[in-house]
Amino acid sequence: MAAAAMVAAAGGGDFSDLREIKKQLLSVAERSRERGLQHSGKWAAELAFALEPLPLSELPPPPVLTEEDARDLDAYTLAKSYFDLKEYDRAAYFLQGCKSQKAYFLYMYSRYLSGEKKKDDETVDSLGPLEKGQVKNEALRELRVELSKKHKAQELDGFGLYLYGVVLRKLDLVKEAIDVFVEAAHVLPLHWGAWLELCNLITDKEMLKFLSLPDTWMKEFFLAHIYTELQLIEEALQKYQSLIDAGFSKSTYIISQIAVAYHNIRDIDKALSIFNELRKQDPYRIENMDTFSNLLYVRSMKPELSYLAHNLCEIDKYRVETCCVIGNYYSLRSQHEKAALYFQRALKLNPRYLGAWTLMGHEYMEMKNTSAAIQAYRHAIEVNKRDYRAWYGLGQTYEILKMPFYCLYYYRRAHQLRPNDSRMLVALGECYEKLNQLVEAKKCYWRAYAVGDVEKMALVKLAKLHEQLNESEQAAQCYIKYIQDIYSCGEVVEHLEVSTAFRYLAQYYFKCKLWDEASACAQKCCAFNDTREEGKALLRQILQLRSQGETSSTDVAAPFFLPASLSANNTPTRRVSPLNLSSVTP
Repeated sequence: MAAAAMVAAAGGGDFSDLREIKKQLLSVAERSRERGLQHSGKWAAELAFALEPLPLSELPPPPVLTEEDARDLDAYTLAKSYFDLKEYDRAAYFLQGCKSQKAYFLYMYSRYLSGEKKKDDETVDSLGPLEKGQVKNEALRELRVELSKKHKAQELDGFGLYLYGVVLRKLDLVKEAIDVFVEAAHVLPLHWGAWLELCNLITDKEMLKFLSLPDTWMKEFFLAHIYTELQLIEEALQKYQSLIDAGFSKSTYIISQIAVAYHNIRDIDKALSIFNELRKQDPYRIENMDTFSNLLYVRSMKPELSYLAHNLCEIDKYRVETCCVIGNYYSLRSQHEKAALYFQRALKLNPRYLGAWTLMGHEYMEMKNTSAAIQAYRHAIEVNKRDYRAWYGLGQTYEILKMPFYCLYYYRRAHQLRPNDSRMLVALGECYEKLNQLVEAKKCYWRAYAVGDVEKMALVKLAKLHEQLNESEQAAQCYIKYIQDIYSCGEVVEHLEVSTAFRYLAQYYFKCKLWDEASACAQKCCAFNDTREEGKALLRQILQLRSQGETSSTDVAAPFFLPASLSANNTPTRRVSPLNLSSVTP
């Protein structure tokens, strides 16, 4: 009865009646907690808290008890107390034979968690080369058989369908699991757990299009979350903004998701500012703080990272996020053995925690332990195939092992997940270069530049490739654009490649008999230690030639534009203005 009422109430994707939505959230939070689904309960409670309080007359009534509920009440109450103390086998024993939906769910869920706990206990002692499927939850097959019978007889409610989907997913029956989670979302749209499980199984936008999802306001939260996971950040941010406008502006869940979205597109300043705001609103929050620590790590903000690590230690030192934050802190201090130790501790607390596997892989890379790094990255991919950092990490590892065909495969996978990330494209270009597939390498470097080169290295690599192929005009053009980009950023130039660019251009203009340009570039070379002597030597040569009456070439226009031949070599072209050296001051 209660479930049917909640399905009817959740229908419709609009947010016009926030009081009704609050009632639904309070009701599903209570029902989730009764079944031991703590995370779904917490999610609903946090969202409900972001909405205005309800008057006493409008509070949701307690669920109506059926005859079966009344008969099972004593066994359920006893078993739930054991379940809360993580005595899952004991809870399941006292729930045998219970017929009510709530007691039956707790019985099956206790058996499932008991199997998971035993599996984790076996896994935890060795974080070494455990193959997938070597350690299994022995209860899964029995649970599948029993839940399948109930499913065929249409005796499972929304929570039962959710558990059946989880069992199917654990048995790697992905297609069946997706169908069951979609059914669970239709039967009980307010249960966030089913939507979240569905998120983990969707690998691309095409797959999402073919899902028949219920038209409910919960679908908006689901779409925002899945867009973030699929790296469709613009769409995700639009969804979250519309949810804020609809009345959820105080939701810490939405604020944290927006911060994660900005982290994913490497808008570090924006993400840091949102996380700092979130910390003010919810100072004892531990969730997502490992992502916050990643941002502090990238920015090398040692005092802030130290403060965060100490603060989280005081709140709860045995949470996976806390261990990851401390690991990041030691990694920033270059104490990689200690950092790896804390990531291992995080994995002992939760062997399925994605972030810790990836970060541990990075630490093993720093320690030059490539085999351990490969294992860690593989574990990360097992947990989540959409983790581009693990694919990229594997590519780097195989690059160190000088196995270019392997690293090409892994970089391609990382690029598929992050098509507009210049780092993946540069790594792919380097791989193609090593395999002597120079046309493909050119395409990658140009694409990396076109999408916004984070590390400002794509043009240099493209220029060096043109140098190799004796395409001097194209190489000069890339170096010109590179220098313009470096100085237009207003960065303090400590780039070794800036001197390389000036040296090449000085020699190039010298060959073209453009003495003024060659002289200007040679003077710039004198500002850098590694090119100073060459710059001085070139200036002397130019002076000598000028004194002998050699005149500068009049054909000045040719070097400054990419010729049509470059287009024929499959490198896209772009017209750029001549290099204005007067504005360039190292």
